[in-house]
Amino acid sequence: MNKLQEEALGEMKTAIHKWFDEQENRKDVEATVKRTTLQIGIFNYIMLDYRPGRTHVDSSRSRGSDAGRRSMKASPFTREQILQEVQPLLADIVKEKLDRLGTSPLIDYRFTFQGTFATTEGLVKITVLETVYEEKRQQLLDRIQSYIEKRLEKGSYPTKPLETFFLARHLLDPYLFPEPEVARTIAIFDRIQELNKERVEALAEHRRDIIHSLTRWAENTFLPHYYHVIRSEYGSNEYEIKPDAALENLDEPNQPIDLLLYGAVMIIRYEPNYSKSKGQTFLELAKQLGCGKAVRMLKEGSDSFSQEDVHMRDEWVECKANDVFSLFTVVIRKEEAAAYERAISFILSLLRKGFPKSYKIKLKSSVREALPIKGLAKSDTHRFFANALTYPELHPLLEEYAREAMVEFEWYEDTEDEKSVMPGSYAVFGLGLSGERYFPLVEAYMALVDDEHQLMHDKFTAVFAATHGVTERSTPTLVACLLRSHDSLKLKIQTELESEDKLLLFVKHIEALSDDEAERVLYPIWGETEKLAALARKAQEPRKELLLRLVKAAGKM
Repeated sequence: MNKLQEEALGEMKTAIHKWFDEQENRKDVEATVKRTTLQIGIFNYIMLDYRPGRTHVDSSRSRGSDAGRRSMKASPFTREQILQEVQPLLADIVKEKLDRLGTSPLIDYRFTFQGTFATTEGLVKITVLETVYEEKRQQLLDRIQSYIEKRLEKGSYPTKPLETFFLARHLLDPYLFPEPEVARTIAIFDRIQELNKERVEALAEHRRDIIHSLTRWAENTFLPHYYHVIRSEYGSNEYEIKPDAALENLDEPNQPIDLLLYGAVMIIRYEPNYSKSKGQTFLELAKQLGCGKAVRMLKEGSDSFSQEDVHMRDEWVECKANDVFSLFTVVIRKEEAAAYERAISFILSLLRKGFPKSYKIKLKSSVREALPIKGLAKSDTHRFFANALTYPELHPLLEEYAREAMVEFEWYEDTEDEKSVMPGSYAVFGLGLSGERYFPLVEAYMALVDDEHQLMHDKFTAVFAATHGVTERSTPTLVACLLRSHDSLKLKIQTELESEDKLLLFVKHIEALSDDEAERVLYPIWGETEKLAALARKAQEPRKELLLRLVKAAGKM
């Protein structure tokens, strides 16, 4: 090697030694691996990124692309020199470190050292060293088996999300289980959910880890056998089927593709709305491979529900449900309350059984009602609930539906952008306008609504105020609405608040809020607080005192 190359190699050695020295000086190593028997080591991967003058080593696989990071000077290596001369030297350096640390809990049962190198011909990415510690691997397999038997198969208590974090990854790790035990793996994932079903937040965390592991296995292990994968850091991967791709033993049970289908259903049922397309993509890819089960799922829905659950037909209505596409199809055969009652009950039953929380309704009906709120999407889902709301005898059932349907960060799927609304919105809006009985429902809705991504509740608030005014019963609900409002809302109730009795009522509710909350509630009515303060100074007593109390409640006095 020439002098420049020796200096460059020294730069790489320094980065490697720095990383290992930092890890060996950690004080939390023993405590970290003692959290669960399913973690046998901390690190299984490092990446050396060589850019002359900016070389570093990192242990994270989730780093953003460094493609745009330029070197301080030109690389002295050709691609061939990296492969023939640099790689063996770096492998020896890391192997020497690992030989000393192999039994340490710092190092996992398997360790991969990769490198990205700037060369005279561009970037080169290679695996420099890969090693497996067979004794650790067998020890981990024994721990996995023991955990499954004691905590899952024989256990009856909730488990820890951290345990699922590692277990799900281990079960789908091809270096631990070269051939996945499909039926057993699915049974284990189901058992974890069963044991944790009473702990809602923890259950969601368990499911996220299971889904993440299934997705990683699908994208990195299973699908590359059959597809050329064009990976994207910011969007969806693209898949191009290989010319000779074909699944064997399609009709036999417990094939690896069943894990892909299981993961797809998990994504569709439990992931946020913006992630569900990945589950549908998995099903489409399975269909392309000739999987008949995937074809049926795309047409009829997953196997998560019985046929009786997803199809109902009588003299009034026909209802079908497809959870893969989050779709309810409703055909009204007789325009009567009974038809909508059956359709709402059909939807409600499926939501309670785990149907995706974001969905849409495809409606065939001769009636075209709409809520008296300008700006709402002219969708079938809107029309279905507007039609149903014309039957007062269905209002209690619609409330029951709304309370089940309302879920933060979920959406009706036939709306988008500024017209997006949380499931349950149309029922809540219609019931809230119908009478005082449903004011508590409106308040519950406003406590959940994602006001960063939804605007339509402002439209409702304006109509609510115009319909019910400022009364002892309506004011708490109106305040709840205004607490989730946006600056664009202008509420025309100043004339009504000329009444001192109504103004006093309003003041008492505002004074119970924090400064920021009070300011947010007052803005749609009077604008900036300074404007309200100027109005107060010009007012006569006792109105002046009441307006000044509002200013004070907003923290401006």
